Amino acid sequence: MQIPTDLLYTKDHEWVSLDGSVATVGITDFAQGELGDIVYIDIPEGIEEIKTDDSFGTIEAVKTVSELYSPVSGIIIAINNELNDNPEVVNNDPYGAGWMIKIELSDNSEIDNLLDADAYKSLVDGL
Repeated sequence: MQIPTDLLYTKDHEWVSLDGSVATVGITDFAQGELGDIVYIDIPEGIEEIKTDDSFGTIEAVKTVSELYSPVSGIIIAINNELNDNPEVVNNDPYGAGWMIKIELSDNSEIDNLLDADAYKSLVDGL
C-alpha cells in the first residue's frame, strides 16, 4: 500500500495535493483497495462552491457504492472527466491520473485539520 509523504490525508481516506491555493483531491490507495474494482464514478457538473465534508459525488465498485467527501472548502475549478469513461484508473493510479477534483481553497487554515503521511499510516494500521 502506497502512502506518499508529499500528500495530506483525511480520516475518510481522501488525499490532498497542494499547489499554492489549489487542492487536488482523490481517494487513497487504501480506499481503492478496500472498494475493489471501481466500475463507475459520478461527479456531477454544476457544483461550484463546496464546504468541508460536503459530498461531491459517488464512487461505485463491484461490492458497494460510496459517497465522495470534500476534505476542504472552496470553489471546484476542475473535474477529472477522464474517469467517466475509465473509472478503473483510480485502481491503477490513485495518486496520479486517478485524481478527482481540484478546489481553489477558500480557507487555507483547513489544511491544518488534515493528516500527514505518518498519521494516516497509523490510522490505516489501526483498522
